[in-house]
Amino acid sequence: MNKKSILTGLMFALALMLGGCDFVGSLFHPAPVIKFAPYGPDYQAKPDFAQIEYEFPLTPAELKKLDADNLKSYDQEQIDQIYARLSAGPIPDGAFDGGLFFPKGVSGDRRIAEIVGGLPGLAVDLKVQKIEVIGKTLWKGKVFYRDQRVLRNRINDLTLLKPLIDGDLSTIPKITVAGRDQWLMFPAKLYCGQSLLDSRRESVIIDYFFTDEISGYRERPDYLAGRRGFQVRDEIRMVRPGFYLGRAYIGKIFLLNFTLYNKEIADRDGEGFMKTGQVQEDCWSGTPRRVALTASK
Repeated sequence: MNKKSILTGLMFALALMLGGCDFVGSLFHPAPVIKFAPYGPDYQAKPDFAQIEYEFPLTPAELKKLDADNLKSYDQEQIDQIYARLSAGPIPDGAFDGGLFFPKGVSGDRRIAEIVGGLPGLAVDLKVQKIEVIGKTLWKGKVFYRDQRVLRNRINDLTLLKPLIDGDLSTIPKITVAGRDQWLMFPAKLYCGQSLLDSRRESVIIDYFFTDEISGYRERPDYLAGRRGFQVRDEIRMVRPGFYLGRAYIGKIFLLNFTLYNKEIADRDGEGFMKTGQVQEDCWSGTPRRVALTASK
């Protein structure tokens, strides 16, 4: 296997584990109108999250407007302000469809090339858009095993990952979603923990650091996400029942945003949430607790 093939495979794997804002996307999926605190490009111009939540709490009606497509039309500061006004909600259970998008600056520029380019030993020669397309095509979401506090990623096609996989491919566990087989790879531990963005309350943490301790671990390629690899750590908070907004980190460096959606849960619990703004909280929701407004406010 030549060096280029290995590098390309590693980038494919990275895009998959971390599971597009474009002009066209923003036309078809414009960002819903919700309030944000004033901000600027410099760190000193970033508003305080507690103040944002006090002045601009999100109602269930506003949260209902958000989806996996129109979230990509916000810049990263706006995504951060949305995330900070969410709580962890219940630890998910079952299969969730996934979507991912890289951070966008206030000017509209992607920030991912700069971030990834700064990682030691990682020579990125793939365009950002290409990585996004690869990730969207192959990474289909996550499967939560709530009782076991374990998670696995849904991979749609093993072709690009094949050079990185050891052993008989037929032994890789599968799941069937919407009539299509998908492979389950990159296991992670699941627990409540401190958010790397907003320490005022916990998020649901998806931790790959000790992936090698999880039953079903497969050295290649699963090690890529673990302590001997990219040290991937995800965290998620609930937008509304069945829909979560996530953040992916490599070695504590923020890399990208992702979404998770389960239609069955959304249909089952969405109406009740719209009426009360209340939801089961499995993680510490902070002091003071998140402001919960009903749709009527």
